[in-house]
Amino acid sequence: MSDSPLKPATEYNELEKQLNELLKRYQLLQTENQSLKIKQESLVKEKANLLAKSTLAKTKVEAMITRLKAMEESS
Repeated sequence: MSDSPLKPATEYNELEKQLNELLKRYQLLQTENQSLKIKQESLVKEKANLLAKSTLAKTKVEAMITRLKAMEESS
């Protein structure tokens, strides 16, 4: 603690206060961490969904281009 001697009860109360503060911070960080994990999981799923949609759109566009080229060649 500090250089000045404190009464044991005062030291105990100070330690108890610090411990309670640490516990509050720990609980807050736990809650925040859980929230961030849920958000990350949601974003990973959203990214996978968007990648699938992008791949499907690319495939459709490529198919249209192929059909247009075929139509152009047959004309």
